[in-house]
Amino acid sequence: MRFPLLEKPLFEVGGHYVTFLGLIAFAALFAAGIIIARFLQSDLVRRLFSRFKIDTNFIAIVTTILSLSALVFFTVSAVNAAGIPLYWNAPLPGVTLSLLQIFLLIALLIAVFWLSSRTRHFLFNRVLVRSGLDRALGHAISQIVGYAVLIIGIVIVLDNAGIHLGALTVFAGAVGVGLGFGLKNIASNFISGLLILAERPIAIGDRIEVAGITGQVRQIRARSTLIMTNDNIAMIVPNEKFIDSPVTNWTYTDRRVRFRLPVGVAYGSDVNKVREALIAAAREHPATLKDPAPDAFLEKFGHSTIDFQLVVWSEEMSRRPSRFKSDLNYLICKHLGAAGIEIPNPQRDLHIRSGTLKVESVTKQETRERSEG
Repeated sequence: MRFPLLEKPLFEVGGHYVTFLGLIAFAALFAAGIIIARFLQSDLVRRLFSRFKIDTNFIAIVTTILSLSALVFFTVSAVNAAGIPLYWNAPLPGVTLSLLQIFLLIALLIAVFWLSSRTRHFLFNRVLVRSGLDRALGHAISQIVGYAVLIIGIVIVLDNAGIHLGALTVFAGAVGVGLGFGLKNIASNFISGLLILAERPIAIGDRIEVAGITGQVRQIRARSTLIMTNDNIAMIVPNEKFIDSPVTNWTYTDRRVRFRLPVGVAYGSDVNKVREALIAAAREHPATLKDPAPDAFLEKFGHSTIDFQLVVWSEEMSRRPSRFKSDLNYLICKHLGAAGIEIPNPQRDLHIRSGTLKVESVTKQETRERSEG
């Protein structure tokens, strides 16, 4: 059954007539492409890829590429269905590659990204873990090898696709200046990431402080490092900060850290009892190390107090330093109170050189009445 009205040409594009039926086919295929593209970026597809133990970043790259490829495929099919031929094997205008070769190139690039990810995981989890190397050093080696596989794979794929890197030299020189200003931070962070992996000033699990951020290193990536604070907040720090800023690594060589807690007691206190009470308070905490043993020093004679300093060694700096200090302060109050030692308020002595000063004792009730009057 034929419908002459549907097959009647409506307009001409590049010497080809487009009918109403062609427009319907174009709209249907294009809509199908949009639906499938959105489906490929859904949580269901991501969970499906995650079953193959693929990195989250790699899953995001793959789903995005597949989504764009599906959209291009259905768009080209829609244009063909509308009556405007686009041949899959014919080179595109201005490009030596056909649509089929471009899709093949995309598939090979996805395979290179996957191979790089699997190489990094296999090398770290199956080879380097059993080699006896330090875990942080093994992670650094696996990251560098993964980047090398990625770069070599991309070069090979582009060369086999007919895109020779030598031909891109002129183009790279033309746009290099412009891109240099826009991508200088990305390049700087990437190179800094390689330096971090090579020199290992920080490693996964270290507790560090950089640019006002304190926390535990969770991931060292190509451009940035993930730091988890004690408030369970993930902070993304550019790798450049670890090169051009001072970095405090509390666990670089040894997880043992010395804590210093100032304590002031009232004048007239038995200083030997104060020292014994402070040391007893430190020893009562289970996180206090026995070697080096805790100790207390008489620092100075202040205006209102005799100032001591309790010195305690612990490994809590890598986990809960604020909690550890708070617990010690509670224990100090407990032991000083049990020993009858006072922690005084600031005091001042008033000396009157001449004249007399009348001192009158006033009750709270009288003070209230005077203030109301």
